[in-house]
Amino acid sequence: MGKTSLPPVVVWFRDDLRLADNLALTNAVRSGQPLWCVYVRPAGAACTTALDWWQTRSVQALDHALRAYGGRLHLFVGQAEQILPDLVREGGCTQVFWNRRYDPAGKATDTRLKAQLKQMGVVVHSTPGSLLHEPWTVRSKAGQPFQVFGAFWRAASATAHYPAPLPVPPSMAFAPCTALPDAQILPDAAVQNLPGWAEAMQPYHAFAEQDAYAQLHDFMAHALQNYAQDRDFPSRDATSELSPFLRTGQITPAQIWHAVAAADAQDGGAKFLSEIGWREFAWSLLWEHPDMSTRNLRPEFDTMPWRVDPKGLECWQKGRTGYPLVDAGMRQLWQTGLMHNRVRMVVASFLVKHLLIDWREGERWFAHTLVDHDPASNPMNWQWNAGTGVESAPFFRIMNPILQSQKFDPDGVYIRTWVPELAGLHGPDIHTPWQATLLQPTGYPSPIVDHGVARARALAAWNAQKSGI
Repeated sequence: MGKTSLPPVVVWFRDDLRLADNLALTNAVRSGQPLWCVYVRPAGAACTTALDWWQTRSVQALDHALRAYGGRLHLFVGQAEQILPDLVREGGCTQVFWNRRYDPAGKATDTRLKAQLKQMGVVVHSTPGSLLHEPWTVRSKAGQPFQVFGAFWRAASATAHYPAPLPVPPSMAFAPCTALPDAQILPDAAVQNLPGWAEAMQPYHAFAEQDAYAQLHDFMAHALQNYAQDRDFPSRDATSELSPFLRTGQITPAQIWHAVAAADAQDGGAKFLSEIGWREFAWSLLWEHPDMSTRNLRPEFDTMPWRVDPKGLECWQKGRTGYPLVDAGMRQLWQTGLMHNRVRMVVASFLVKHLLIDWREGERWFAHTLVDHDPASNPMNWQWNAGTGVESAPFFRIMNPILQSQKFDPDGVYIRTWVPELAGLHGPDIHTPWQATLLQPTGYPSPIVDHGVARARALAAWNAQKSGI
């Protein structure tokens, strides 16, 4: 790019690892000044989770995309509250651009940093970028946050007017960033510290912005029309698998909404967009309840007699419960960092109600193993399954993992994919291998708890909690 005497502006990328529909980037380009594109990884943050691995690979993909335009992503390790002020001071920058974060820690950091930069005479341009509705904006007529998804989504949909997604800026000028030394090839170094199981996920994933678009278009071409009917069957290629891209921002809800709305897929499109709405609802709840991952939103569950069962928890984590659908889901999670949504509900119900283990143990395990781990959706969904959330399934509604398996994986295709010990079973035996008469599976455990016994125990605990015994 041509040399310029104008000082650079800083574009701080976080969970918005894309070039298109990125208002912070677009506004920075419109400033007419050259760009410093920056990503900061906290110092001392060990890369130990599936999301760490996914973010690292996604950062690499964004750097590759910027290099195609003649720039690069400058990578730093440290505290943003120190690195950003040092950058703008050394570079003579007067403007910083970022898209807003809504998680408690990110929001607190951004608030402090914005005040710090303002004192330095630096203008911070903070813009929306990851939601259709900022989390404080959808309210009841009385101005209160919604506690029920249906009412929330009706109110949000009634005022839905989403601007067309922004294109990639047609041209971008970059300045060399010499103010601070870049980290030593941050992505590769970070990946080397990840446990081996994370790198084993590589064959199941792609990371670039273009991969997100391809995934969306493939879903719309082959699955959107029948999404409402097929979405609960894990052996069918019927879900979008866009959640990891949404988590780190290779694609935006607005891009998805406009594409789906234009497709006119009727019931399938409406149902799919309501799932985007469910994510919006989760963020509105996290905004109101920043401790949602650790506190029961229904305080009556604070006296629930949860069991401490390390052995049972480990069997659940490793997919060794003896219930094929549960084990298939947990093994898919470990091998891919993802799990089908229907199966997520089944495994969550099993942990909380069959094993009577505190939902927070499950939330923490999903936070460790999901590449799409979302600080709003994950705790909200766990509280929904546990009956502890503001809108949740009643605790007494206990999913039968056998019936769920028979209904949603009737031929056992999903089970055989992830539980190879059961590959030789056919017919109803695939759902209850301990009752198999012709072929006993080798190496597969018996159920760690009987369904009837577990159900009775859970209901007794729930009744005792209600009565204060």
